[in-house]
Amino acid sequence: MSTSPIEWTVNATDGGARRGTLRTRRSVIETPVFMPVGTQAAVKGVRFEWLEDELDARVILGNTYHLFLRPGPEVIRRLGGLHKFSSWSRSYLTDSGGFQVFSLTDLRKLSEEGVEFRSHLDGSKRFLSPEISMEIQAALGSEIVMAFDECPPGDAGVDATRKSLELTARWATRSKARFDQLQTEGSDTGGLDHADGLSCSQALFGIIQGAGHYELRQESLERTVEIGFDGYAIGGLSVGEEKSVMYGVLDYLAPKMPQDAPRYLMGVGTPEDLIEAVSNGVDMFDCVMPTRNGRTGGAFTSAGKLNIRNARFAEDELPLDPKCSCSVCSRYTRAYLRHLYQAGEMSAATMISHHNLAFYLDTMRRVRQSIEFGQFENFRKDFLLKLQENGAASV
Repeated sequence: MSTSPIEWTVNATDGGARRGTLRTRRSVIETPVFMPVGTQAAVKGVRFEWLEDELDARVILGNTYHLFLRPGPEVIRRLGGLHKFSSWSRSYLTDSGGFQVFSLTDLRKLSEEGVEFRSHLDGSKRFLSPEISMEIQAALGSEIVMAFDECPPGDAGVDATRKSLELTARWATRSKARFDQLQTEGSDTGGLDHADGLSCSQALFGIIQGAGHYELRQESLERTVEIGFDGYAIGGLSVGEEKSVMYGVLDYLAPKMPQDAPRYLMGVGTPEDLIEAVSNGVDMFDCVMPTRNGRTGGAFTSAGKLNIRNARFAEDELPLDPKCSCSVCSRYTRAYLRHLYQAGEMSAATMISHHNLAFYLDTMRRVRQSIEFGQFENFRKDFLLKLQENGAASV
């Protein structure tokens, strides 16, 4: 049996873009891939049957911080792990909780050991460390575990960023050590018995920090690779910095990341952000935008973003996106969806979120196809041009 928890293959390249296959113990994931965000072990407003049967999502993201607070890792462990608890049979990637703790600046106390913080639910004191994060993620049983990191603000200066980078590097070493112990102890609740040669253990990804400072990004990359992980993530982007800074970091950093491991850009972003990142060789993405926008009436389409609340859609008999074949666009009009939203019907948020995820996942399918046929640059130009022509880029 293979000792590797994942199998990663680059099947085609086109410029910097990569078309690959990431195989875990639970699913075969075609990349570049967009991962719907299931923070609470649920993708907001969208049932797993739809994600599986129609949208064919192979991997979703769960969050250590939120599941740590509610219902708690021991509850999930007693109920058989996150897959059994939630009935999601395909792959989970779990964030370490580092970003959520970063967002609690006024409620946290940072130390070498970890982070003490107050729960946003009830104000109770809690503590997260690299070791505890690994233990929680073992209890959850996700296929891909993220190292515990410290995320600096996007506009952090050199000194603050270096301090954060050093702490993240030390925490990465501790994450790896505890992760390896837990795998040896068999603490992973998501293990499967495989007869097809793939290891049934979890994979661990390291996170590269450094804000907008190229030399610190380079140092973080080197130190993270030296520790050794199954995949590598770019953290600390889309956290308040200018978009030009994010694109500059991607252009500089992503092509330098290991060729023989998947590359993951965390928490990004708009459809055009994904396309730009793919051009630099990024393989994996997650973002709350499809469902967050869906809940407020925002729909992503091939002609850019539209807001279903606008009065001009009151008698519009077109679907959200005439070029989309999802079940929402195949059946419902903009006029009807606007009516549902204005009437306060929760089905409006559900259906627009469903469409948005369909649009993101279909965009990634088209990206993969364009790379495979050596047409990615043409696809990229056409995609961005259509958004610009409709004045709807960078929503």
